[in-house]
Amino acid sequence: MKKQSTPSRETAPAPAAVFGRTTQLDVENPPPDLYGRPQPDRFMRAVTAFGDTYTPAMGRPLLRRSPRLPAPRARAPLSLVVTAHRAVAEGVVELRLADPSGDRLPGWQPGAHLRLTLPSGRERHYSLCGDPADRTSYRIAVRLIADGGGGSREIHQDLHLGARLTVRGPRNGFAFCGEPKLLLLAGGIGITPLLPMAREAQRRGLDWHLVHAGRSEASMPFTEELRALAAMGVPPAGSRGRVTIRTEDAGGVPTAAELLSLARPGSAVYCCGPAPMLAAVQAAFDASPATALHFERFGAAPVLDGRPFTLQLGADGERLPVPADRSALDVLRAARPDLPYSCHQGFCGTCRVQLLAGTPEHRDRRLTAEERASGALLPCVSRAAEGETLVLEV
Repeated sequence: MKKQSTPSRETAPAPAAVFGRTTQLDVENPPPDLYGRPQPDRFMRAVTAFGDTYTPAMGRPLLRRSPRLPAPRARAPLSLVVTAHRAVAEGVVELRLADPSGDRLPGWQPGAHLRLTLPSGRERHYSLCGDPADRTSYRIAVRLIADGGGGSREIHQDLHLGARLTVRGPRNGFAFCGEPKLLLLAGGIGITPLLPMAREAQRRGLDWHLVHAGRSEASMPFTEELRALAAMGVPPAGSRGRVTIRTEDAGGVPTAAELLSLARPGSAVYCCGPAPMLAAVQAAFDASPATALHFERFGAAPVLDGRPFTLQLGADGERLPVPADRSALDVLRAARPDLPYSCHQGFCGTCRVQLLAGTPEHRDRRLTAEERASGALLPCVSRAAEGETLVLEV
């Protein structure tokens, strides 16, 4: 009998929700290094020196943020350097990040992500897509969003070998539970957290199948890695193979029902991709043979039960109407493009602003009661009652 589809509490800045069973893996306290620290690497020292000299210092946010309480069990940020920067598909670059002294990096599990502070001060979250067994470097992949907030453009156009980045994590809000039967559904750049899951499923000898959907094969990263992984072992009798590459230019846009029909009875489904894909899979899930759905959303969640209200910048400043179907963050960024942000979903706290007057509806999962009482507000998800005016410190 299929389990009730009830989402679990999302617990990390890069959010994930689960229908059915879920387990949170502990990547905050990896085991100690049993083999000692390696000797400093001459190449890494040279790369780091180059990056420290040529990485530009860029602007600061226009809206001030109050001091925030440290996250529970927080690990000290890492200072890593870019050791590789290469195109892996149309509009997608791969980065490798390493410790400048050659030290081993903290361990991680499939589904984990990093929080990067770029040279401009922008903060962004990216899923790890490399091999957890490789403790010498982290690998991420970034798609260029031409009309986005500038983070992906900075990574594509301005970041260079040797650039030093502040990195927090790894953190895991999309934990891989390792169920015996798995269907992995990736849309575009959503392949990044699912590729390590496929590798882990292959390593464990699980019954898995991965579908990577995208506009064209040229725009989809890591297809050759997926094919090589699929060829490593013999799929179970009667299966469709391990990997399906589905492109819109060759086969059209697959429906969620088509994708979920590939699940074996009792399978767990892991899905990462654009919001429309995720919404369609959620809607079609109950009619599928699968029994658990794990998903990670990248991009803003839709506004639910929104009502129009107003933001005011300072006691006598500009008034900004917020429509029922737009977030306060979107409206703020139209007036203040340098306002920092990251997750769009009330997890990371990057967009935090200070409230001077008004009664907000806090919808985040980051701020404490004390922070809210002192006027902290996350405009990416929080709103106000219809007709209310929230006055912000500028």
